[in-house]
Amino acid sequence: MTRRQLHLNAFLMTTGHHEASWRLPESDPYAHVDLAHYVRLARAAERGTFDSLFLADGPQLWSSVGQRPAGALEPITLLTALATATEHIGLIATASTSYNSPYNLARKFATLDHLSGGRAGWNIVTTAGAEAARNFGLDAEPAHAERYARAAEFLDVALKLWDSWEDDTIVADKAAGVWGDDAKIHPPRHQGRFFSVEGALNVPRSPQGYPLLVQAGSSEDGKRFAARYAEAVFTAQQTVEDARAFYADLKARTVAAGRDADHIKVLPGIVPVLGSTEAEARANERALEDHIVHAHGVNHLERLLQVAPGSLELDGPLPADLPPESAIEGAKSRYTLIVGLARRERLTVRQLIGRLGGGRGHLTVAGTPEQVADTIQLWFESGAADGFNIMPPVLPSGLDAFVDHVVPVLRARGLLRTGYGSARRTLRDRYGLPRPANQHVTAPALV
Repeated sequence: MTRRQLHLNAFLMTTGHHEASWRLPESDPYAHVDLAHYVRLARAAERGTFDSLFLADGPQLWSSVGQRPAGALEPITLLTALATATEHIGLIATASTSYNSPYNLARKFATLDHLSGGRAGWNIVTTAGAEAARNFGLDAEPAHAERYARAAEFLDVALKLWDSWEDDTIVADKAAGVWGDDAKIHPPRHQGRFFSVEGALNVPRSPQGYPLLVQAGSSEDGKRFAARYAEAVFTAQQTVEDARAFYADLKARTVAAGRDADHIKVLPGIVPVLGSTEAEARANERALEDHIVHAHGVNHLERLLQVAPGSLELDGPLPADLPPESAIEGAKSRYTLIVGLARRERLTVRQLIGRLGGGRGHLTVAGTPEQVADTIQLWFESGAADGFNIMPPVLPSGLDAFVDHVVPVLRARGLLRTGYGSARRTLRDRYGLPRPANQHVTAPALV
């Protein structure tokens, strides 16, 4: 029997996930708009036989330009370039259902899937925050439940569009002068609450049928959405106990939605801070924390917690009268995680900013390669994860260190593949997922 294998995704962010990474002597403050930087990272992740890499995105300027490298290249465009620089690794782009239209986005992902040979993935987000809303003519962000209702209809329309061509629509009969079979084109003719989409997609059905569908919300609305649609889930937990509970809950919801529990992969984020000894790793972690500008962290926390400017005391605890999660219309699950972390460990605001500086609420593990591998193996083998979203605190050095020192340990323990193999495989193949059948094609009866 083949041993279950880890799924690893490389989450690439500018100079690294730690907010102070750009201040290190090794870092290039302009790397976030340098194609060569991303090509180097993609090839490093491919050297480590990762399943995929992932780019976050949002239709607004993140944070203050004073804090860290700000702004981001449009991810589908960037991943199209990376498709030509890599051979095997999956390419996952974030795109919002709140501030896009189904037709244009379905076309872009179908194009990326064709150009990459079946390696496209879509991280589906509903986009929290009034800043993004105001960029699209809205006075305030739509309510949380409203965003997820729109997302569900958006996905339904996208699936219809990707299925609007049957796989064998193209005949290419030169002698008869018939290029394609019009009977195998199926316009959606969708009329719904949020969208009206009449015609078929103008791109043939792609190698995977649909891109790998990824989701990152852990609120109640997010989990319901994931159970219905998602094939991989990026999530954040601070303890293995919380991760096990989330994993079991999401798998059960997926089964209740009529799907196979193994067809949704749970990938918590982990920020590995490595050293040849534990003491060296801790020193590397402190060096990053020492470069944090705390005023930026306070401003970010005040916005996330929805408290008035000046409400947080740097060396005091979080206020006792914070709003409940039910009052939060933005990132509900991240709000709950951060408040829970601060309360559970009795952190001051300064300490909390230090803890969030590397991963914004994701698990940070400082230690030797063996210690980081121990954490990964514990979570993987105890029902807390199907794999991990690897979030290096500094790039490119943090990804290189993980690939060169942690990956060999995971391979030696039989947890990670040693190569991709000679056959060309799609991203769905990497994640052990079936290619979706076209909804317009009836499967042949078994005899």
